[in-house]
Parts: sequence; C-alpha cells; structure tokens
Amino acid sequence: MVKVNGDEMNIAGMTVAQYLDTTSYDIARIAVERNGDIVFKAEYETTVIEDNDSLEVVSFVGGG
Repeated sequence: MVKVNGDEMNIAGMTVAQYLDTTSYDIARIAVERNGDIVFKAEYETTVIEDNDSLEVVSFVGGG
C-alpha cells in the first residue's frame, strides 16, 4: 500500500505519470513529493511508486 496525501492506496508498481493519469489533477499546476523528495516533472514517466512509499500531491491555485 502507498499513502497519497494521507490516504492508503493500492498503486504500488505504477509510475507517477500512470497514477496521475487516473486523477483529475492538472499536471501543469501540481508538485509531487515522494518520501520527502520532490519528483521533477521530467521524472514522472520513470519514477515507479513502491510499496510503503508516501506521496504528497500539492495543487497550486491562482489568486490575489
């Protein structure tokens, strides 16, 4: 199991890109952290999510 924003999910074995494809996140407006380290957008396709990983997906919103 993998924790995503505090929720347990069964996504081990997927890449970050594959996981994000199953969500409604706007890829251009998010940051992904895996086990405390930022995952760069160029690495989404090659970063494999492993069992016991912890992901944080943060959406940026505009405003003023």
